[in-house]
Amino acid sequence: MTAPRLATLGSLWRYYQAGIVNTLFGYGCYALLVKLGLGMYVAQLVAHVAGVAFNYLTYSRHVFADSAPAKLRFGLSYVGNYFLGLGALALAARLFESPYVAGLAAIIVVSLLNFFVLKHLVFTRGAAQ
Repeated sequence: MTAPRLATLGSLWRYYQAGIVNTLFGYGCYALLVKLGLGMYVAQLVAHVAGVAFNYLTYSRHVFADSAPAKLRFGLSYVGNYFLGLGALALAARLFESPYVAGLAAIIVVSLLNFFVLKHLVFTRGAAQ
């Protein structure tokens, strides 16, 4: 394998390491909010907003530490990520009766695309904001 491919695989590996922590945080928020009586779409919105701040810390410090900070691009990417996740949740809700399973399925579907958006559009080397 060439060096750029190995670097991408290394970034992807760190992305999924951080992603496990991020997913536990975000899904934990979502599940707690559903348990407290919020509808699944409201719970997803609140958990998504809380997760964005948490995810920025883990991705900028662990996965893309050698890249320039990009808070604005990160925020904008998560606006798009939210709508993609909302669509995935709506589709998953048609396939799975449980809102917990639907929420987890939506997370899995959106995560791989999110890596490439973060790697190529958000955390680019040398470009701030």
